[in-house]
Amino acid sequence: MNKMTTISALFGAALIALPAFAADDELIVFDWSGYEDPNFFLAYNEKHGDDPTFTFFGEEEEAFQKLRSGFRADVSHPCSANVQKWREAGLIEPWDTSRIPAYGDLNQSFTGSEVFSHNGEVYFIPADWGSTAVAYNTEEVPVEDVASLQVFTNPKYAGRISIADNVDDVYALAYLAIGVTDWTKATEADFDAASAWLRKAHPNVRAYWADGGELSQLMASGEVLISWAWNETPVTMQGDGHPIGYQRETVEGTSTWVCGYVNLTNGPGSEDKAYDFMNAWLSEDTANYIVNEWGYGHSNAKVMATYAPEDIEWAGLAPVSVPVLAQLPMDITLRERQIAEFEKIKAGF
Repeated sequence: MNKMTTISALFGAALIALPAFAADDELIVFDWSGYEDPNFFLAYNEKHGDDPTFTFFGEEEEAFQKLRSGFRADVSHPCSANVQKWREAGLIEPWDTSRIPAYGDLNQSFTGSEVFSHNGEVYFIPADWGSTAVAYNTEEVPVEDVASLQVFTNPKYAGRISIADNVDDVYALAYLAIGVTDWTKATEADFDAASAWLRKAHPNVRAYWADGGELSQLMASGEVLISWAWNETPVTMQGDGHPIGYQRETVEGTSTWVCGYVNLTNGPGSEDKAYDFMNAWLSEDTANYIVNEWGYGHSNAKVMATYAPEDIEWAGLAPVSVPVLAQLPMDITLRERQIAEFEKIKAGF
């Protein structure tokens, strides 16, 4: 969680694309970089003697365009805001939840959402979730400076700011900054105001980060003091001894997201192995690993209920007393406009 390119260029890339991590060629997983970590699917390896083959995308619009241009894989890992778009494009097919024993243990606020189903069929299995808020260097940035999202436009931090190179996270920030907490109700005026706010923030941006590892390097080096970040960043950086705080209670609010796996239409590999992969991901072992080592939440509510409140707070997953913008699907036309506008903003227009 890169950039849009032409369909023809993507089609050419799809023809020559090679898996970035080749293993079991009967299951191809199209995923974010980092999720090839075998601790996420140990049971799959134990059963089949190898990990799946992984190939990667930088952000979801890139993944969408690549799949639409003909690239084939078996399962993929979009976030909730994109499920409807992928389904309407014919890229995904329903899961058979009777083949997923842990499905009943998943958080019902996710599985009960109409966002992830259509005509009674389930198109999205929630897997990981978390928050996006303000990560900051506690030795260089006074806590009062990050009490508001307007810190991203503060000239005091020109060149020391980083924002996600991801249209959903970046517009979540912008909408919150202008007072919109439900982007499914965003108006034309809201879109214009959010885009104007991002243009105001742009001169302060040292880099638009593409993944948590890149952001951690920027903050560890001291180049970046403040970022709009996934909760992975403070958890892992604090674990490495860096002075990174996480402000989830700015006056304007914070954002939350949930991502999961979809069953891609006409996948070239084994359908049985797709279910084995999914079942491994929903296991107690995986849930404990992603919380303890990555700081993300897991969709398995039965496991999440075993954690002490202070552990949930430390991971940046606890409830907050400020507005929360949930990154749910929005009007597809508006989202397409946001994608185009964000590209202009990054280019300085």
